[in-house]
Amino acid sequence: MDLVKGFEIIACETCGFKHIVPIPSSSELEEIYRQEYYSKDKPLYLEQHEEDLSWWNCVYAERYALFESYLPPARRRILDVGSGPGYFLLHGLDRGWETIGIEPSSRAAAYSRTLGLMIIEDFFTPQTAERLGTFDAIHMSEVLEHIPGPKGLLEIAGRLLAPGGLICVVVPNDYNPFQDILQKTCGFAPWWIAPPHHINYFDVESIQRLLVAAGFDVLHTQTTFPIDIFLLMGDNYIGNDVLGRQCHARRKTFELALVSAEASDLKRRLYQSFAALGIGREVLVCGRKP
Repeated sequence: MDLVKGFEIIACETCGFKHIVPIPSSSELEEIYRQEYYSKDKPLYLEQHEEDLSWWNCVYAERYALFESYLPPARRRILDVGSGPGYFLLHGLDRGWETIGIEPSSRAAAYSRTLGLMIIEDFFTPQTAERLGTFDAIHMSEVLEHIPGPKGLLEIAGRLLAPGGLICVVVPNDYNPFQDILQKTCGFAPWWIAPPHHINYFDVESIQRLLVAAGFDVLHTQTTFPIDIFLLMGDNYIGNDVLGRQCHARRKTFELALVSAEASDLKRRLYQSFAALGIGREVLVCGRKP
């Protein structure tokens, strides 16, 4: 397997997905996510999220529409684990949902509160979960790849969901076919490996298996735009933030054109087909608590 920054990436038969060894300590992770993540590691994240907000709101609208297709109208209470700048929750609030976020980053939590959101500044643990109540949906976007025990985190979420409640997770789709081709034919190193921040590395099948192992029935799976297709076409954005933003802008233009043409259903079916092929930069899986 790969070795990056002194960490080995193993295909763990016990866990059912790839992860790094050694796994960072709780104190190391707490320092990273309480203080460093949005100031040192992703200093432009909030600014770029605002810049992309019209596109993000289309993404959020599709996500809430998915939840609403599986839940009766009276069930509209959602928890966002790792709520970041809070715009996902703000979108839900505008749709009539009761929203709560939990976010360990002091900077992101403070920013979210300026939007009038209810945010608990902490990690999602059995102790913090005790005071949150019951939910109809729990959302975790770009969270499970950072967590030493992702199955345990999903099980905590399951205990907070009402019967028939929904879990929605989004994780990077790593070691996917396009990445494999880029390594084999174009000489790319595995740029997606990012320890110690990314502990776990999922693909479509392994994240589905994890939800099932945590007690959920999988209802819906799709991937997101395969941004690494630009690498295959010669636009090497790795380490080039300017080119990376340009490629992302082209992706936004494509998706917003589909939304503007009222072709969101075509977009959804396209990305479900990508998931069946293992292609796409992230995987979204929606599951239900029995």
